[in-house]
Amino acid sequence: MSSIRVLNMTKRFGTVAAAFELTFDVPSGHTVALLGPSGCGKTTVLRCLAGLESPDWGTIEIDGEPVFDRARNIDIPPERRGLGIVFQSYAVWPHMTVADNVAFPLKVRGVPAAERLDRASKMLELVGLKGFEDRSATLVSGGQQQRIALARALVHEPRLVLFDEALSNLDTRLRQQMRMELQLLQERLGFTAIYVTHDQSEAFGLADEIILMNQGAIEARGTAREMFLRPRSAFAARFFGMNVLEGRLLGAAADTRYHEVELSARLVVRGVTAPDHEFPEGGRVLACIRKDAVKIFRPRQGETAAGVIVAASYLGADEEYIVDIAGVRIEAIGPAAGLTKGEKVHVTMTPDEWVFVR
Repeated sequence: MSSIRVLNMTKRFGTVAAAFELTFDVPSGHTVALLGPSGCGKTTVLRCLAGLESPDWGTIEIDGEPVFDRARNIDIPPERRGLGIVFQSYAVWPHMTVADNVAFPLKVRGVPAAERLDRASKMLELVGLKGFEDRSATLVSGGQQQRIALARALVHEPRLVLFDEALSNLDTRLRQQMRMELQLLQERLGFTAIYVTHDQSEAFGLADEIILMNQGAIEARGTAREMFLRPRSAFAARFFGMNVLEGRLLGAAADTRYHEVELSARLVVRGVTAPDHEFPEGGRVLACIRKDAVKIFRPRQGETAAGVIVAASYLGADEEYIVDIAGVRIEAIGPAAGLTKGEKVHVTMTPDEWVFVR
C-alpha cells in the first residue's frame, strides 16, 4: 500500500492552467475520486501522477519518496513509479491471448515465463476470468476486456492504481457490477487508488473521499455524503444536480439554527448556511435544495394548493417535475405519481434540506 502526497502542483498548456497549485493527499489503502465535468483538469492530474505528463511546478510523493519535484529536478519515469493504470479504452492487444495480455507487465520487467503465466492465471481468477487464459483477447465481451485491463494493471502488485474513466464504456448494468467488484477487490488486495470520473455515481460508489475539480482547481473535497448533502459552493450544488435559486437573506429565523431567505415576494424559505460562510443581512445568497427533497403531492379536497406543475417527465419508477411556487420554478423528482402539466399541488421542503451558499 502507498500514500500519495501532491503539493502545489501546476500544469499549463499554453495560457490554460489544467491544474493550478493543487495540494492533496491520499492515505494508504484509500480511494480518492477526482470528479468534475469535462475539461476541468482531472485527467491531466492523473497523467502527472503517472509520469505521462510533467508538471510545470510542484511536488508528487509516493510513500514519502519524491517521484516529481521541479525544484530539485526530479522526474521519475512511469515504469519506475510502481503504479498500475486502467484507461477508458481497454487497450488489449488483439494478437495476444488473455493470459499474455495480463502477463505483459511482468514480461517487460524480466519475470521468467513460468512465473509470469502463473501470476497472470491467479490474477485472472481473482477478477472472475479463470479458464479464459488461452482465449484471444478480442473474442471476449467488453466487460471481460475491462477485467483483463484491471488484471493487467494489478498483476505486478503496484503501489498505486490509477483509473481514468475506466468504466465509462460499459453499459449501466455492467458499470454497477464492476463498481461492486472493484470495491471487493480493493478490500482484498489493499491497493491505494485514484479514480478519475465525471459520473458522481461512480465516484460515490468507489471513493472514500471526493475531490471536486473546477477549471484546474479544487472546488471542494469531502466524503460523498458531505458533498451531496452540504455543498459549499454554487458550482458544487449545480454539479450534483441541485436547485440553485437566487434570493435575499432576511436574517435569523425564530429558531436560530436557521436563516430565512426571500426567493420572491411571496416565497420565503428557511435553511442553513454552508460551513465557513457568513452573509450580511439583506445580501444576495444562493439557496440550494436537492430535487428529491422537494416533495409534491395532490391536495385533499378543499385544501389550497401552493404550486402548479409546469412540466412533467416520466422516468419509469420516478417522475421529474418543474413546479411553480409563487413565481419561483423548482425542480422535483420522486416516485411516479401521474401528476400532469397544469395540475395544482402541495409542496413541502424542510429547512434542513436547504443550504445557502455564495
